Amino acid sequence: MARTSHKAALPSKICMTCGLPFNWRKKWAREWDNIRYCSERCRRSKSSTAVKNSSAKNPIIYTPDVDAS
Repeated sequence: MARTSHKAALPSKICMTCGLPFNWRKKWAREWDNIRYCSERCRRSKSSTAVKNSSAKNPIIYTPDVDAS
């Protein structure tokens, strides 16, 4: 029987450059504690466009309401 995974159950973080949420990826499994950027592009542009004093430090994570109907 195949294993099923639910993407909603994966941990997420907020990108330090763009401020958008991103989810855990299998290739980041060993380094998840050190991951700060959602993409290589954000990592490269971290010094020029870093989000300062914004929602990236105090994120509000949107979680949609699941309707049981």
